[in-house]
Amino acid sequence: MPALRRRDVFVALAALGAGWGTVLSEADAAPKKRARQVTAPAVKSAKPSKPAARTRLIALDPGHGGRDPGAIGVRGTQEKRVVMAIATQLQVQLQAGGAYRVMLTRSGDSYVPLRERVARAQAAKADLFLSLHADAHADSEIRGASIYTLSEDASDREAAMLAARENRADAVVGVRFASQPDSVAQMLFAMSQRGTVNDSRRLADTIVQSFSRNGVRLLPRTHRQAGFAVLTSPDIPAALVELGYLSNPQDERLLTISQHQISLARALRASVDAHFRGATRKA
Repeated sequence: MPALRRRDVFVALAALGAGWGTVLSEADAAPKKRARQVTAPAVKSAKPSKPAARTRLIALDPGHGGRDPGAIGVRGTQEKRVVMAIATQLQVQLQAGGAYRVMLTRSGDSYVPLRERVARAQAAKADLFLSLHADAHADSEIRGASIYTLSEDASDREAAMLAARENRADAVVGVRFASQPDSVAQMLFAMSQRGTVNDSRRLADTIVQSFSRNGVRLLPRTHRQAGFAVLTSPDIPAALVELGYLSNPQDERLLTISQHQISLARALRASVDAHFRGATRKA
């Protein structure tokens, strides 16, 4: 091969080699350039999560117990057993869904003094107190549920007599209510400062409405007031619910039927829901 042509070939090969090197260098550098051009994705600011709703504690107070059977029905039904069965059903209804926790002021067939029941609810920081009872009356024709809240002055003579009977329950088992250092009047004064009396009345109104909507028979004058010792917590809205009269054959039969007990529990659960909905709107 002539020298010129060989030189031309060598030059061409050299130029070709330089071209491949340039191409390779640019190819190697391209990812780095692209990497430099890629910007980090914007970090989205997390939305503040809503605080979880506090699980409210409901104190259920099945009346009487132990040596104190409470009212006795015409067929021998004991009040203490009826109200414990309904309190148990209500506990199930309230705990379903996780919105509420429930404490019972007595467990099983035991007697707890009235002031001790209040003290247990206060120590547990309960948000609501429901005392469950089933009364007896001299007139066996009288039947239906009624709701009571605390007041220094009884709304009527019958309410005053009922409160006196319930408050005397401690004396039956040897507990002297009058010897307690806190009088009802003192507790009422403290309650009025905190608005607990008004909250208790609002609770009673929701129970009346819930019972009415769910077909629970009510007394003509349904919401009454008297000085019940078991309702004297200064800072817990409280109501005493008379679920019916064991002295009336129809009420006594209903109060021992499981389905009726469940119906009462559902109506009470609905009233608790309504009470707290009202408190939320008020706040």
